Amino acid sequence: MDENNHGRNSDNPEDKQQTPAGRYLRIKPFFLLMLMFGLVLLTAGVTFFALTVGEDKVVEVVSPKSERGEFEKLYDAYDAVKKQYFEDVTDEELVNGAINGMVDALGDPYSDYLDETEAQHLNESISSSFEGIGAEIQERNGKIMIVSPIKNSPAEKAHLQPDDIILSVDGESLQGKSSTEAVTLIRGEKGTDVTLQIERAGLEEPIDVTITRDVIPIETVYAEMVDDEVAHIQITSFSENTFDELLEAIDAMEKKGMKAMAIDVRQNPGGLLSTAIEISNLFVEEGEGLFQIEEKGRKPQITYASGGTKVKMPVVLMIDGGSASASEILAGALMESAGIRSVGEKSFGKGTVQSPQDFRDGSNLKLTTAKWLTPDGNWIHEKGIEPTDPVSYPEYVKLPFIDPKTSMQDGDTSMTILSAEQMLDAVGYDPGEADGVFDEETAEAVRDLQSEAGLEESGILEGDTTFALMDKLREKIETDDPMMKKAAEILHEQLK
Repeated sequence: MDENNHGRNSDNPEDKQQTPAGRYLRIKPFFLLMLMFGLVLLTAGVTFFALTVGEDKVVEVVSPKSERGEFEKLYDAYDAVKKQYFEDVTDEELVNGAINGMVDALGDPYSDYLDETEAQHLNESISSSFEGIGAEIQERNGKIMIVSPIKNSPAEKAHLQPDDIILSVDGESLQGKSSTEAVTLIRGEKGTDVTLQIERAGLEEPIDVTITRDVIPIETVYAEMVDDEVAHIQITSFSENTFDELLEAIDAMEKKGMKAMAIDVRQNPGGLLSTAIEISNLFVEEGEGLFQIEEKGRKPQITYASGGTKVKMPVVLMIDGGSASASEILAGALMESAGIRSVGEKSFGKGTVQSPQDFRDGSNLKLTTAKWLTPDGNWIHEKGIEPTDPVSYPEYVKLPFIDPKTSMQDGDTSMTILSAEQMLDAVGYDPGEADGVFDEETAEAVRDLQSEAGLEESGILEGDTTFALMDKLREKIETDDPMMKKAAEILHEQLK
């Protein structure tokens, strides 16, 4: 008893450390807490594994739904398609489709999503050269429309025109397709043919136009003297080199005696904003406005002309329905800030700015991020710019392309023959009444054409004869240009 009592009441520290009860009371709570913490972690890990990896996984537990409730329906639809759709569909297809759907919901023809392949095609089209037909297109009101053909391109030679609607490509309907999808179908290797079904105002039925693809010209400025004093300088697009090309053209024309110039942006679908600023700056005095940009939730910010080289001679601008975007920025700056007169028809009407966003997989999202206004604050979107001196194109400019493979001869009747008769009359051959009937008078007009072109005088319109007719029409359009004549008239008045 004494030994036991002595042990319990001892003040010796060594004796206390050897007491089993004392050792248990000090250490047990620590191990208990660590054990409980470990069990919690183990349970959570097993549960997570079961829910997300096992056969009976519950995807919703780890989905972002709880963070972004507005996407709940989207995730439900995604899960339903993956689980219930009768064919396999890849995640990439569904994600691309979802993004396309969001962009389409904007109802904006200039905002677009391009997957990796489509983005690659776009990059090729804005490089030094590409192969295709050479026409700027866009989706408007659910239809694929031509904004304008590029100068000297197969599209121009085929007489494609602004506002032509492309219904199908090689028999494949464009209904519901984006402009990017349409471009993918239309473009192709040099020397290959593509057939477009075209709907054109004034024609009762759609027409088929077969075009041979080619390398699209990359030169963007063309200049020539109209007479001893006036030069015609055409800008076909606003690319990286256009400003330098324009300076070279102006220098060349000055050496030939140019005292006034007609700047021509007809059929110019636009291009780089920076190039439009550079060119506008040539004609607008320092400190005057060039255009305004209005971003979401912000007041319009105006861009002013800077110093540098300035054109010091009379200038007239020519525009038409194919003048869009950067062409309209130039037109607004010249007309409102420099008081330059314009000749032609109302411009296209594109008053928005797009910004691209590249994704890591090579795809691209192009969104309309702002609207642009003229220096005076006018928004020309879907309205266009009215010229100060309106001049309309003659009717023969709007005549449709005639397929050289189509044979027309005495006794035939068709709408194509009506177009051929109108062409013959426009270039100086008398086919008689233009009524769509290929009669003896029409055949005689064709023989006259064949005689002048050095072809067999068969009186049948086909092949080389058709090419000769369309070449003559194109030559007439270029040399007998009522808009150019009006521009030259204005410039000569200003030179007096």
